[in-house]
Amino acid sequence: MYGDTTVIRRLATDLRHQATDIRVEADRLVGHAEATRWTGLAADALRRRSRERAADLRRSASLHDDAADALDRHAAEVDRLKELIAAIERRVLAMVAAARERLASLAGLLLDGIRAIAPDPVDELLDRFVPPPHGSKAWLDVDLPGVA
Repeated sequence: MYGDTTVIRRLATDLRHQATDIRVEADRLVGHAEATRWTGLAADALRRRSRERAADLRRSASLHDDAADALDRHAAEVDRLKELIAAIERRVLAMVAAARERLASLAGLLLDGIRAIAPDPVDELLDRFVPPPHGSKAWLDVDLPGVA
């Protein structure tokens, strides 16, 4: 899942350029064979074989394009998951900070001698929460109330 999407997209672009180069080479191969002034059965066989090899080259170029498309899809998915991880991380850390503020306020009330308010169990859960490292895919598995 992880990866530098700039590098991934650059690889996709390189593959597309290679596909173009391969197609140009296929066209050049056929062009040279067709332009040959040589005649006869051997010349016809050369031209036929050149067209066959050019078709193989074009299939290879098409596979390069397919691989580039797959890399682009992968890069988009990596970007999507990184954004989702960041959103979950921001939401959870904000929830934890808010819970800690509420608990600190309650602690202040207890110090003032007011004992009628019990802490919210969710706030206590959030206070004990140990977050995964920043940007970790473990954020996708965080299971806390209020985190979808």
